[in-house]
This record gives sequence, structure tokens and C-alpha cells, in this order.
Amino acid sequence: MKKQNKTGPWHFETGEYRPPSEGGSSSLLVRLTRNCPWNHCTFCAMYKGEKFELRPPSEIISDIDAMGRIASELKEISHRSGRNGTLTSAIVSEFFRKTPDLNFHPGVGMLISFLAAGGKTAFLQDADSLIMKAEDLVKVLVHLKSVFPSIERITSYGRSRTLARKPAQDLARIHEAGLDRIHIGLETGDPDLLKLIKKGSTPEDHVKGGKKAMAAGFQVSEYWMPGLGGKARSKDHALNTAKVLNLINPHYIRSRPFTPRPGTIFYENAGPNSLDPMTPKEQLREIHQTLEALELSSRICFDHAGNYWSGPDGRLLLSQSYEGYAFPEQKAQVLARIETGIQYYS
Repeated sequence: MKKQNKTGPWHFETGEYRPPSEGGSSSLLVRLTRNCPWNHCTFCAMYKGEKFELRPPSEIISDIDAMGRIASELKEISHRSGRNGTLTSAIVSEFFRKTPDLNFHPGVGMLISFLAAGGKTAFLQDADSLIMKAEDLVKVLVHLKSVFPSIERITSYGRSRTLARKPAQDLARIHEAGLDRIHIGLETGDPDLLKLIKKGSTPEDHVKGGKKAMAAGFQVSEYWMPGLGGKARSKDHALNTAKVLNLINPHYIRSRPFTPRPGTIFYENAGPNSLDPMTPKEQLREIHQTLEALELSSRICFDHAGNYWSGPDGRLLLSQSYEGYAFPEQKAQVLARIETGIQYYS
């Protein structure tokens, strides 16, 4: 996403992407960087053609202050209307009548949703906020919590390799300043597949980065992509991914089934055989193989529309709850559900 034109006391930048769980909790989106510092993953269509930029802390703080001014104005209108700070459609309409130029601001609706939901969660954009200098990130976090003291959880994307290289004391400082959860794109634990998709991380990077994040006190969400290796690499993808996840033992493991997307390097360079999609039955078999090999204490989540499989009753086979299933307690239950799906698609 390109740099936005930002002028005046109300204006701030908002990036395009955030995890589904952050949308579900109406998170405040705070843009610390623009785009992705790696941006070579062949399966990914995000940020392509865009230059990575570290935003200066002063610029980010200015954005936070602008959002704070909007929040204060909305609350003032609410109090004048006898609503004691709560937001209604009438209050929002009055605000837009006073500031018509904000009707088309891409982030104001997000900010209003955040406030209406109680202002409890925030997400730091774009793809890898941890790449910032620790002192800069700490400064931003402290200011964010001072302007929005209602925030209870702050999360961010983070690359395994960035985390692996970050000094442990810096990670601890960042966590202490308020960053609670890191979303990490594992994709796979298979070394050959990681090279093929140009992930820029090795299995060792994934393990080191994930474990360092855990040791620093962060909640860690690891994302894996069932089907990423296709039919030919399915077994290696499943078992090596489970191996890496077992070593990390993250708080959350989130399924993001792979779909070749037009516009990605993978799609454009692939031959017909590479684009041969796995059947629902094959996808479920691979997921079963991955989950069966897990020996850890995590929550396994299928909180994405790509986890589309249904069962004999026509309902979703697996819950798309953001909290997912507790392993090992619900492991047998999940495996049984997947076996039901495999039979259904046979």
C-alpha cells in the first residue's frame, strides 16, 4: 500500500492488512512501517510492487495523536448529547457533518469501530514491526498506551528471521512496553519447500525466532499453510511443519490453506502440474497428518474462510473461532472431526 497524503490535524495513515482475529476484535490499526521488508515470498500477493519504508517515530506518534483527537471529539459530542461517551450513529453523523473531509478517510471507520467496541485491542502494521529499532518501537508503544489507556492487547506481525536476530533484551523491552502478541508466518517447516517459496527463513530460523518470542513473554501465533507443497510434497510438508511447531510450542497455531493466486510469482511461474489443486479429501488428510504429529500445548485455530470444509450435516467441519481447539485436550476430537470430513469427501 502506498504512502497516503497526510495533512491537517485529523489525518493519519492506515495500512491495508491485518489478521482476521484483529478485525474480529475491532483493533486499532497503527501503521509503523510501510509494506514488507522481505517481499519475495512467491505465494504472497500482499505488498507486491511497493517499497518498504520504516516510518519515523515522530510521524507515527503524530498519527496516534490525530486518532486521539478524533476519539476525543467523538466523546465530547457523545457527552453533549447525554450519551456519557458511548457512540451512536447520530453522534458519528454529527462528527462527519463537522469534518466532511473525513468521510472518505480509509481509517476513520476503523477508528470508530475500535472505539465502539471499547477500545481494547490494537494492531501494529504493516508486515514486520519488530524490524524497527527497539528504542523507537518502545517509544511508540508507550505513547499509544498513554493516548488510548483502554487498550488491553497490542499485536503485530513479525518475521521469524527478524525475531531470531533481535537481541533477547530488546524483545523483553518491547514486550514490557506493551506489545503482547506476535503473528508469525511459518507457512511450512519443510526446508526444501521454504526455499521453493523463497520464504527467506529456514526451519532453524522459525524455531529460534519463535522460541525467543516465547521466552520474551509474547503470545505467539504461528500460521501454517496446508496444501502449500501440493500433492508431491504433502507428507514432507505435514511432518516437518509439525516437527518445527513441536519445538516452538506456540500459544496459537492458525491454519491458512494455500490457494494459488493470480498475480503472485508462484502462480505466474507455475506450470500446469504445479497448479493442480489438492482435493478437499487430500487437504484434510494432510491436515490430519500434521495435527496427529503434534505433541504440544497450543490452541489450533481454523479462523479463516479458507478452512471451508463441511461435514455430512452441511455445517462447517471445524470451528472458525479465533480461540480454536485446545491441544492436547481436544486433539482426539479434532482428529475425529477431520476423519468424518475425509469420509464425507470420499
